[in-house]
Amino acid sequence: MNRSVLIAGGGIAGMAAGFAAARAGWQSSVFERAGAFSEVGAGVQLGPNVTRILQAWGLGDALTQVAAFPSGLHARSMTTGEVFATLPLKDATATYGAPYATLHRADLHGLLWQAASREGVTVISDAVVQKVSQSSDDVVLDVMQHAQWQQHTAAMALAADGVWSPLRQQLLGDGLPSFTGHIAYRALVAQADLPVKFRSQDVSVWMGSQAHVVSYPVRGGEYLNVVCLTEGRLLDSDAHDLQVLQTWNAKKSESQTVAELHYALRGACRPLIDLMAACRDWRLWPLCGRPAMQGPQQHVQGRVALVGDAAHPMLPYLAQGAGMAIEDAHALAEKLLGASAANVPERLQEFASVRWQRNARVQARAIRNGQIFHASGPLRVGRDLGLRLMGSRLMDVPWLYGYRQP
Repeated sequence: MNRSVLIAGGGIAGMAAGFAAARAGWQSSVFERAGAFSEVGAGVQLGPNVTRILQAWGLGDALTQVAAFPSGLHARSMTTGEVFATLPLKDATATYGAPYATLHRADLHGLLWQAASREGVTVISDAVVQKVSQSSDDVVLDVMQHAQWQQHTAAMALAADGVWSPLRQQLLGDGLPSFTGHIAYRALVAQADLPVKFRSQDVSVWMGSQAHVVSYPVRGGEYLNVVCLTEGRLLDSDAHDLQVLQTWNAKKSESQTVAELHYALRGACRPLIDLMAACRDWRLWPLCGRPAMQGPQQHVQGRVALVGDAAHPMLPYLAQGAGMAIEDAHALAEKLLGASAANVPERLQEFASVRWQRNARVQARAIRNGQIFHASGPLRVGRDLGLRLMGSRLMDVPWLYGYRQP
């Protein structure tokens, strides 16, 4: 068996893994169920721990062409607009050796796709991976490809098929993700279409009670990505139906969206209300997840590894979903360097040992951040006071941004 890898899923996790494995000398094939590759119209933040990897992969210049590089992250009160504290993101390169970047998900995906293509990765669309089977020598994917059944054999396979991963269900049988009760309303607006007072090249986080809003520039600063995250019951009666959650990328009527946002942001200050009113074309995503990883077996089963959201879905409160997928790809490639088809299981176990605790820690911190961002009552008072007194010392996370793979 030659050094080959089959990857289920052509999103950010799959493309990053395919590219990284190819750089390590492995023949990579990516299978994507969609008929055409696309990423949703939303933004993504990349901390220095992630941009450092992209630079090491030779993609720093490509990142610079599509990303924005905010100079600060401002923590604000949703009710008064007060700036509690500012984290100076412009210092990231000096502190951590790489910048803090914000960009459109489609631009990050396109950057990785182009890089993968240059490395000779085979990318196949309209290909639904239905089943994985393995022996001591190889792994086989059953794929419905362009309406025809096909089987593909390789030395290893990666499940990069997202939070609802069918391959995870087959391998681990640990049930479906659960709805967190949190909803993200996302909008993308051209800065030129915004009143001057709302245009920004920085990250702002407006913290309230059971809700917060984050905004940051994308596409070189030409657009502003705005996200309102709230918790509790939606106005839709079917919002908690599991089948709805799996496919939901809703664009609602403007009147219904306005009603829901007004409810979520009741008591918010006028500047924030005006910013939200200036945005149109809101999309809704229910946030679904799993408990933090419990052990390496949730990353690897024999010759199959789970990466990205298939292994460790991240809530967005630490802005590390894409980041951990890229870290996974980098760590995997390091273990594949010099590996043979015969010792794939051993190398994958090494990968799992390196990654699972890191991913579990980030998952747990993201959950905790969500509780802090949405704190109510005395906890909210303590949060606001702590930010005023300790400022950026509470907001900086050296263990996250300064991470180097062991």
